[in-house]
Amino acid sequence: MKRIAIFPGSFDPFTNGHFDVVQRGAELFDNIIIALGNNSSKNRYFPVEDMVAIIEDLFKDNSRISVQAYKGLTADFAKEVGARFLLRGLRNTTDFEYENTIAQANRHVNPDLETVFLITSPKLAAINSSIIREIHRFGGNVQDFIPFRLSALPAKNL
Repeated sequence: MKRIAIFPGSFDPFTNGHFDVVQRGAELFDNIIIALGNNSSKNRYFPVEDMVAIIEDLFKDNSRISVQAYKGLTADFAKEVGARFLLRGLRNTTDFEYENTIAQANRHVNPDLETVFLITSPKLAAINSSIIREIHRFGGNVQDFIPFRLSALPAKNL
């Protein structure tokens, strides 16, 4: 049986930390679906469609990694695509507390779903999408934190 994992998140934007987790996860799983979910408590900075296209381009040479947008519960999406694993990155103990609660809820909704945590590489642990958005919003250079050129996004977002 194939080991299919989904790596869910809003990825607004997709960071070097996210990229690192996917690359390392690719050593553990047969397929990874990078799943852009709709977080009802967040307003997006970059459109989902644009981020899907950018992430697809980042992994275009790896047929084992795909990208999909989805709505609804992550645990239900996992069932829909036949994934038995959720891949998540942890930067610190605060992340663990948050992710542990979500993992338990996902397991309640989908008892066959196992969450696998990877510890973020130390050089990337300070990176998060919220900080990147804030730096970008005020005209700062964020290129060291993301694995793509901001020019890949339509001008309306810059």
